[in-house]
Amino acid sequence: MMKKSDVRKAFIYTGIFAIAMGFLEAVVVVYLRELYYPEGFHFPLRVFSQKIYGIEIIREASTLVMLLMVGVLTGKSFHERFAFFLYSFGVWDIVYYIALKLFLDWPPGILSWDILFLIPITWIGPVLAPVICSLTMITLSVVLVSVHKRRNIRLLGTREWSLLLSGSLLVFLAFIRDFTLLMIRNGYARSPDNLFQNDSFVRTIESFIPQTFGWLLFGTGEVLLILGIILIITRHKRKTT
Repeated sequence: MMKKSDVRKAFIYTGIFAIAMGFLEAVVVVYLRELYYPEGFHFPLRVFSQKIYGIEIIREASTLVMLLMVGVLTGKSFHERFAFFLYSFGVWDIVYYIALKLFLDWPPGILSWDILFLIPITWIGPVLAPVICSLTMITLSVVLVSVHKRRNIRLLGTREWSLLLSGSLLVFLAFIRDFTLLMIRNGYARSPDNLFQNDSFVRTIESFIPQTFGWLLFGTGEVLLILGIILIITRHKRKTT
């Protein structure tokens, strides 16, 4: 368990790393948009070449590993490592959008659609949604580290894990819903090989404009996550009285 002074330093140093990484991520996206969207990013999307798509997958996976390693190197227990991973992820994502606004004056609004991830399938949604997720992750990380100061409290029981995992699953489904349905509807999910050489696939992607986000699904997931956080706090207070 970390000392109070060490916790403060850990949040500061991890935050600085995440801020720098958020700016770095935004710089990479500036280059990509200059190449693929010189007139400004918008839907419908432009299909990357298979080579560039593969490189993007590696870049995203590397980003996740780097954020995970920050948590592993910072924390002294599973819960602290998990917490600092969430914290660095949340700060990184918010700073990424701040940097894009500074560099490109994008997004024009909090409801502008964006590509969030490509792993394991394309995630899309309004910018507001990932920002809400990031704030939730930061909140959960602070709660976990704060509660973990008491050694005799079991941080995450079955109920907490159930709420957090089910909430995360619903949020994940909200992000991949539109693109997954697009792939299924057009039969690409059954034959994923050589899609980048498939003219029909390219035309489908380049004509796809998302209309409505699954806010009900997303909101339900967020409610479950918040309930999980509240349950952790409530149990902690009950143990300390």
